[in-house]
Parts: sequence; structure tokens; C-alpha cells
Amino acid sequence: MKTYLFDLDGTLLDSIELILTSFRHTARVHLDREPPDSQWLTGVGTPLRTQLAKLARSEDELDAMMDTYRTFNLDRHDAMAKAFPGVVDVVKELHRRQVNLALVTSKLSDGANRGVRLLGLDEELTVRVCADDVEHGKPHPEPVLKALSALEASPENALFIGDSAHDIEAGRRAGVETVAVGWGPIARDELEAARPSHWVERPEELLDL
Repeated sequence: MKTYLFDLDGTLLDSIELILTSFRHTARVHLDREPPDSQWLTGVGTPLRTQLAKLARSEDELDAMMDTYRTFNLDRHDAMAKAFPGVVDVVKELHRRQVNLALVTSKLSDGANRGVRLLGLDEELTVRVCADDVEHGKPHPEPVLKALSALEASPENALFIGDSAHDIEAGRRAGVETVAVGWGPIARDELEAARPSHWVERPEELLDL
């Protein structure tokens, strides 16, 4: 049986402006400078704590930055995030075909669950591996391997679909085929440098893999 593992932000959920706005707000509250958006985009696909730890000057400040970001982000989540066109129909069709499905995200579970509900995919994506479910986040293969274990699926028949080089690296290290999507925020040349197994420009192309 085929297995499809999906990243969330930038792959299923168009939430990049929400993420960037949340980072900008957190920087204004806690730092004496506001890093450029390009710095935040470089970290897309890795856990929030990993990204903020690069700027925090202490563990206490890191904890405070985490709280600020999460409160701001969740307060605005449903108003600013939305599904990428076509992705919900594709996931529902894959579910009808009775393939294995799971979410593998660097988002914490409260935000990830909010995103899945917003997409209307609670029934389809019942297996979810989030940042607080693993010791090592992407690009480490642990999240991908944990999803495969939960599904009792083998890597040989699995695809990991994502929008960042971190997704591609995590999938490759876990021994699964990787799919880079062309509708996320990361430039194609950067994703191609990560050497994905497949490239798709439209969600419907996933049905043929």
C-alpha cells in the first residue's frame, strides 16, 4: 500500500504570511532588531524553538519568545491561514483510495491540530507527528520514521511531500521518496538543490505518483 506523508505549512496550509507576521511581532517585542524575512524563511520546516534559539540570549528569553509567538500566531491563525488551492481535494481523494496518510510537521501539536481542523482534514489525517512528539525535528529523519511506525508502513512505498529543503532531507534520510511542491514559499532552485525524488507544480499531480 502506498503511503503519503504530508508537511503542513507551505504544503497543505498557506500560512507563510501568518508565520512571518508572528516572527516580526516576536522580534519587535523581545529584540533590539527585526531580522529580514529571508532569515525566517531559511528556517521554515524546522521547529519553532530551533529558529528562535538562534536569536534568544538566554533560555528564559527563548521561553518568553516562544510564548509571544504562539499566542500571537494562534490568535490570528484562522483569519490568516487557508488551504492552498486543490490540496484538500487531493488529500480526500487519496483517503478514498485507502492509501496510508499522515501529517509530519515541525509545528507544535496545538497549532498543527488547529491547521488540520481549518483544512477540514480531521478524518483524513488522523496520524500526526508534531514537534512535541519527537526529540529531533526535521531535517532529522525521526519525525518521518515515527509516522511510518504509527502507520505500520515501510519506507520503500512511502512519499514525503514538503515545501522546504528540510523536508526533503528528512525524507531522504528516512529512506522514503521525496516530493517538492512548487506552490510554497521556497524558490525552486533552492528546492532542486536538495535533490527531491519528484517535483510537482499542481496538487493533482500527486495522484499519479
